[in-house]
Amino acid sequence: MTADGQSTAARDVVDVVALGESMVTFLPGRPGRLADVPSFDRAIGGAESNVACVLAAAGHTVRWVSRVGADGFGDHLVETIGGYGVDVSAVERDPVRPTGIYFRTAGDRATDAHEVAYYRAGSAASAMAAANVDLAAVRAGRVLHLSGITPMLSDGCLGLVRELTALRAHRPLISFDVNHRPALGRSADGPGVLLELARGADLVFVGEDEAAEVWGLVGADAVRAAFPDPETLVVKQGGRGATVFHKRHVTFVPAPHVDVVAEVGAGDAFAAGFLSATLRGLPVRDRLRHGHLTAAAALTAPGDLAAPPVRDHADRLVALDDQAWGRLRLGPGWTDAADWADEEVRTP
Repeated sequence: MTADGQSTAARDVVDVVALGESMVTFLPGRPGRLADVPSFDRAIGGAESNVACVLAAAGHTVRWVSRVGADGFGDHLVETIGGYGVDVSAVERDPVRPTGIYFRTAGDRATDAHEVAYYRAGSAASAMAAANVDLAAVRAGRVLHLSGITPMLSDGCLGLVRELTALRAHRPLISFDVNHRPALGRSADGPGVLLELARGADLVFVGEDEAAEVWGLVGADAVRAAFPDPETLVVKQGGRGATVFHKRHVTFVPAPHVDVVAEVGAGDAFAAGFLSATLRGLPVRDRLRHGHLTAAAALTAPGDLAAPPVRDHADRLVALDDQAWGRLRLGPGWTDAADWADEEVRTP
């Protein structure tokens, strides 16, 4: 039985299960150093829960599995993520450890001026382990989405992710986003652990710049040479686009021009768009285009989470010929399909 009294045998199979820590995020009321900002607005943040929320908003059945504290911040996370239509019944409440929180400045995460202050050490989620997580609920999905953040939180979390990525019969498709976070522990063995776990997945997302930073791999081909095992490897190449190695085929799709509002959450949104198209059985090119479009929804909205484009609207854009796709320019409000004619392409 689980903490909510539900039998694991009764768990419904869902499209995607996402496992990982989510935290309450405090966003500054105005630009400036953390030392100078007088007030903050509350939001949520977490790579895996971001993917879960976007997929649920896109119409998929999704379950988020994690641990949160028995506190108000834990209540907020569970209620907010559940509000997106995500199944949160397998989220455990820790009576001792708190829910993680963090504060960040309003700038771009990629700049030196950006500040993030994490208060997650000893958090409820860092206590996740194979012995205290409902493994039946975790495995009851067509896809299990994980990231490289979770195994860096604690030895128990690392053991849990190793258990879930172990080769076994009838396991779900394992999706793994490397999501390297240098600020987390395990600085010495982190690269080796991430390499091990990614090689055990079926579908891997990694940034080209991330692969260079973590493993010294330069270029998409070098990344594939280091990751020969996953059936599908997605190498994200920033504003240029992304390359997918699927079985023996290589596909590159350029990203559309995007008028960026905020870069936070774009990688999670890309993964959600690609996974959504994968679940629908779409061709690899279309999976990449859906990834780009869902990322563009996040890039053109403030905050970590943005509503994905309506499926029919996204499908029309994905179906554009290469020239029309290359002329596509997306800015704030582009996801409102009512503002677009069926054949319209906005050009830079």
